[in-house]
Amino acid sequence: MAQLQLSNISLSIGERDLLKNVTLKLGDNDRIALTGANGSGKSTLMKIAAGILKQDSGNIIRQKGTTAAYLPQGGVTLSDTTLLEEAEEAFLFQKQILIQKEELGRTLAGIREGDPELDSILSEYHHLEERLDSSGYYHREERKEIVLLGLGFNKRDFNKRTATFSGGWQMRIALAKILLQYPDILLLDEPTNYLDLEARDWLLDYLNKFQGAVLLVSHDRFFLDSTIKEVAELFNGALQIYKGIYSDYEIKRKAELEALLARYQAQQEEIENVEVFINRFRYKASKAKQVQSRIKYLEKLERIEIPESMKRIRFSFPPAPHSGRVVVQVEELAKTYGDLKVFSGVNLTVERGEKIAVMGKNGAGKTTLLRILSGRDTKFQGSLIYGSGVRTGYFSQDTISDFRGERVIEEVELSSPTALYPKLRGLLGAFLFRGEEIYKPISVLSGGEQSRLALLKLLLEPHNLLIMDEPTNHLDLTSKDILLEALHAFAGTVVFVSHDRHFIEHLATRVVEMEGGRAINYYGDYSYYTWKKSNQASTEMETEVRTRAEKDKISSTRGRREEDKAKRAAIKRRLREMESVTERIEDLEEQKKEHLNNLSLPEIYIDGEKVKHLKSKLMEIEAEEERLYSRWEELEKETKEEQNEN
Repeated sequence: MAQLQLSNISLSIGERDLLKNVTLKLGDNDRIALTGANGSGKSTLMKIAAGILKQDSGNIIRQKGTTAAYLPQGGVTLSDTTLLEEAEEAFLFQKQILIQKEELGRTLAGIREGDPELDSILSEYHHLEERLDSSGYYHREERKEIVLLGLGFNKRDFNKRTATFSGGWQMRIALAKILLQYPDILLLDEPTNYLDLEARDWLLDYLNKFQGAVLLVSHDRFFLDSTIKEVAELFNGALQIYKGIYSDYEIKRKAELEALLARYQAQQEEIENVEVFINRFRYKASKAKQVQSRIKYLEKLERIEIPESMKRIRFSFPPAPHSGRVVVQVEELAKTYGDLKVFSGVNLTVERGEKIAVMGKNGAGKTTLLRILSGRDTKFQGSLIYGSGVRTGYFSQDTISDFRGERVIEEVELSSPTALYPKLRGLLGAFLFRGEEIYKPISVLSGGEQSRLALLKLLLEPHNLLIMDEPTNHLDLTSKDILLEALHAFAGTVVFVSHDRHFIEHLATRVVEMEGGRAINYYGDYSYYTWKKSNQASTEMETEVRTRAEKDKISSTRGRREEDKAKRAAIKRRLREMESVTERIEDLEEQKKEHLNNLSLPEIYIDGEKVKHLKSKLMEIEAEEERLYSRWEELEKETKEEQNEN
């Protein structure tokens, strides 16, 4: 049953029809990925579903009592409170329900039995109580801790003020509040953008257990394949539903788009031929009629449009300058911040042509290691030696302000070799600067736009060692594919951190894991790394089991003595209880005889109330005797069994 239904939703922005008669249903356990080219209207549709934007036409049908929560891509506003206090704000809706319930409780206290409104008020009261219970309101302290820890915070953060967290961590706070609300429908616009692998895994598990509906925009293929059951694609304003996981959608859509592209190319050839005829005979009087006919034909022709993702851009790096076989060598590398030791004893040799993924939990030192390798951080212990001819390029979300041009197109021209000038517009399109956006002033670019521009600049410059910290953030799937393809073909060396499994799986030739203050090398791709980690976990578990068994064996003699002692004590306790039960049964038998004698007395027999009272007491005595006999038999059986074991 649909909890929320968008029916024939249309919205125009200026002269552009962004959404055209879009229909979408969201019900329990629905898992839908919303996809489409950049600017196709995904965020707009989500905001309409959340009630933030108003559509031009169409209807939104919401089942009574249905709640929906929306997470935007960015720009969240938090109150200046502690992290725990901010998380508590997620329960404002439940607190309103609690107030309604308490008001109904006061109403019920004043209603007499038989009042015609009693049943409906009782029903509403129980309904509100069920909603509070199912929302986890009564266990909210525990839930706040589970969600915050799952998203990567630690308990030391709980009393920090939200203003002290970075923008990415503030987005995690916003996501935590959305999840704590436990709405019927989750509308999540790129929730994984600021999450590391551990937090993504936790969120993935959370969503798979969530009972409500999920509408999700994400550029993480692995996350999508592990979460969704349907794909809803926005294309030219219309919405098309595809059943199955995201990879299934890509296969189906690829076949459709190939057919569409063939029709598009045939139409483009036809248009070109018609335009050639028009231009050739435009001023020839004898052909005027045919020219006008063809002009009208082109005006009425329904043009086939293809998405930006089909306009495949082949990007290749400028040739990497030659370097020695060993690109970077570090020995006994250590880094501390005051009393905090990030890592120590790190030894690493990076060779030409390697693509190394640096893995590890949040705070393990991944970014710190990359900053040292790039030469940005020189305050470390140990040695770092670059090979001959090494030219390093570094990308990080924190180093995106080194721009020289006034506008986007000027900035890339300043960084690009002359040979690439004809391809710059296409490359800007691949990094989501399309149409008039290439003339945007640098000063008005958002953080995500600056990040994409800085990454493109880096790729245009001649380097043979690229050090990249989360390069796929703020890129859509098409842009990621273009970047991945270019890095594959890159003859130089890449050391990178990424939280996108698909990107890591298809690029890494080696994994370096930062764990416990040290660097562990896995000389294989990401699949080898995960296999090795799985085997290590199994080995550690087997070792733990063996160790526990040895400890158990050492203490077994002492344990048996203690066990025998405990059994003897238990037998004694049972024997004492049996004796007590026997005494109580004998006492009840005496009471029973007394009551039976009283029942035979004439002065009592003729008094109905006294007879009723005595019979009631006799029933209680008999019931108690039956219970005691059963208990005595249990004790006797347990005692015999333990005596036989000894």
